Amino acid sequence: MTESNLGELMQKAQEVQKRLAEVQRELAGRRIEGSSGGGMVTATVTGGMRVLEIVIAQSLLDSGDRSMIQDLTAAAVNAALANAARMVQEEMQRASMGLGINLPGFGPPGAHGG
Repeated sequence: MTESNLGELMQKAQEVQKRLAEVQRELAGRRIEGSSGGGMVTATVTGGMRVLEIVIAQSLLDSGDRSMIQDLTAAAVNAALANAARMVQEEMQRASMGLGINLPGFGPPGAHGG
């Protein structure tokens, strides 16, 4: 590899790094929801995997079933995080394809053995 090719490769790597960082910042600002119990509990998270809000239906609170509230809250948060992870994976794949690269773990299902 010549110095010229190495320089071009380094420049391309910096461009890729900058673009993916921009995508990550944009995704961190997105709001994604997940719910459980037929919508009795809804969790909202960011693309940065931070929990923003948990909404529990008044009827569930009125039931006083602490265990059910806890279980449905955990399920709603997990659903929201799974939705966010899926969205991040799709957007990172889309961004990387636009840059002419293929990121391991960000390919279509089955593309990386999973």
